[in-house]
Amino acid sequence: MHRHFDDEIKEVKTQLARMGEAAEWMIEGAIRSLVDRDTSNHEEIFKREEEVNTLQIEIDDHTVTLLALQHPVATDLRFLIMVSKIAGELERIADLAVNICQNTGFLLKEPPLKPLVDIPIMAEKARKMLREGLDAFVRADADLAQEVLDADDEVDALKDQIFRELLTYMMADPKAIQRALALILISRNLERVGDHATNIAEEVIYLAKGRDVRHHHEELKRKEGNEK
Repeated sequence: MHRHFDDEIKEVKTQLARMGEAAEWMIEGAIRSLVDRDTSNHEEIFKREEEVNTLQIEIDDHTVTLLALQHPVATDLRFLIMVSKIAGELERIADLAVNICQNTGFLLKEPPLKPLVDIPIMAEKARKMLREGLDAFVRADADLAQEVLDADDEVDALKDQIFRELLTYMMADPKAIQRALALILISRNLERVGDHATNIAEEVIYLAKGRDVRHHHEELKRKEGNEK
């Protein structure tokens, strides 16, 4: 029975890894579409969203079945609950990639507003946070998870910088407002990717150390925001 449970746990990990790879690919593809001004990969991104949604349902069904039939306790119980939460975070990241594609579709109907510099940097940082958050989960590495939490401030700072710059474009030229708003929304979506990666990292720290850092991290962010 225990060996069967271990095999089921491995299968859940595999499903979550597939989900994470798909979500990460979607974010990378969505930003590549924006930078290259080419929407040819959007159809594949939308198909990947369906894959992510299906995997989330499969993972939730799998974890509920294991909880009902195996009655896990301690670390195994925390692990299964965490898997379900992480699957939810990844599903939302996939939705954010679709949002980026939709804003990109609007932007490509108009001439470029400005060279894209900070958004690709922000996207890479957010994608790296996601990748390291998932790696931390696989390895139960609380130190790597803490690095993800620390990186969130860099993504937030880039979002603020992008907003300030685009605000100047909107003030200088009313015709730039819609394009600037679309870029601001994309940066907001990338910030949310970072937030979801942070949530994953917080779950890893809880699994590895039994320490809940969620509210402490949010308090620090609010405090830093008030000091600016």
